[in-house]
This record gives sequence, structure tokens and C-alpha cells, in this order.
Amino acid sequence: MQPIAILSALVEEQKGLIGLLHNRSQVCHANRVFWLGDLYGRSVVLALSKIGKVAAATTACALIERFGVQCMVFTGVAGGLDAGVQVGDVVVGQSFVQHDLDASPLFPQFEVPLYGKTLFDADKTLTSALMKASQDALADTQLRCAHPAAKVHLGLIASGDRFISGAGESDALRKALFLAGYAALAVEMEGAAVAQTCYDHGVPFAVVRTISDRADDFAYVDFPAFVEEVASKYALAILEKFIKMI
Repeated sequence: MQPIAILSALVEEQKGLIGLLHNRSQVCHANRVFWLGDLYGRSVVLALSKIGKVAAATTACALIERFGVQCMVFTGVAGGLDAGVQVGDVVVGQSFVQHDLDASPLFPQFEVPLYGKTLFDADKTLTSALMKASQDALADTQLRCAHPAAKVHLGLIASGDRFISGAGESDALRKALFLAGYAALAVEMEGAAVAQTCYDHGVPFAVVRTISDRADDFAYVDFPAFVEEVASKYALAILEKFIKMI
């Protein structure tokens, strides 16, 4: 059976998953370390995407071409862009846009040249399962004790090769996307690249992000602690429910 690919943006998330693998083995390929094994009764391949769109795209390509994965799920953190998305919330990606892509005037801003597309959609079936898994996970009050009002959102995620860490930057990004007709819930650095790669290869994918900051002047504050104490635990709980569901 073709394995399920699990891409993690963070070492802390991957470390927890590796520890749960049965019959695990390691493969080094394309300057990456891939972990193969069984997770909750399913064959999986774990990989660390590294940071940025190029790194994420090459990792996704390796998972598809070297390991022949049947589908891909990506977990990580993101900055909240929409006013209703707060720290501790979870955003499941419905579609993805590259906010730093601008080939105008040859092509409209944000449109991927020669594709005739601006948005790349996640797989509906996998996304629905990931939404249910996220909602079920956050129903555990102990898991979200640090953020008792945490919610799960579904919508557009913006990706770019820049860490958005200023209120001015965040406002400018929201405005630029709004003028183009888009309202992003969150911003990160890999999702749209994985989306385009999976589109090219016809591989279904889904993405879930824990909101670690508001993409403002305090985006860097206590980030390592948040990843260790919140995001990594969210990811493990969500993925357990997701894998058992699909």
C-alpha cells in the first residue's frame, strides 16, 4: 500500500512522530532524512520540510517521486492575519496563495505564471477529515488548557519567503490581498509551495497550522516555548485522529 506522507515544519513535531513509529527505518535522499514506518496502523513517511517555499517544494517532490506517497498532510505553525484568528487557534487550509509572487504587468499580481491560477485548493476529502480531527482534538480541554477559547478555522492561507513580524507588514499584506479579492486567515512560509507541487503531480494534500502569533511586532516572543508546549502537542493529537479517520 502506498504510504501517507506527513510533512512537519518543525523538528519538535517530527521528533514526537518518529517516537511513535513502529518498524521504523531511515532513508537519506535529496539532502533530507525520511523516516518510514507504521503509525496507528497506516504506512507513513515522515519528513521535515525545512523553511521556505523552495525547501518545502523539493521535499514534497522527493516524497512523491522517491516514495510514491498516496497523499500528503502538512503540519506547522502560522501567524494569524484575520482579526478573528487568535494565538492558540488552528487553521485548516482550504486554498493557498503566494503573497510574495508578483509577475505584473505580464500577469496579475499573485497569479502563478503560465498556470492561469492564483489559488491552489487542498483536497476536499482530506481537508474535511482534517477539520473534524482538529475539532475533535481541541474538544479536549486539557490539550487547550493554555488557550481555552481556541477555535478551528477553515480558509485561505498565504505563503511567502518572508517571516511577517510587524504590524505594518501584516496590515500591508492584508490590504494587498483584499484589493486583489482575497482574505487570508493566516500567513506562513511553505503551504502554497506544497500545494503547487501536489497540483503538478496530482497528489491530494491537506494542511493544518497552529496559530503561534498575530504576525505583528510581538511575533517572535516566546516562540520556542509555544512550539514545545502547544503546537507540537496539537499536531500529535490532530494527526492521531486524522490518520485513524482516513
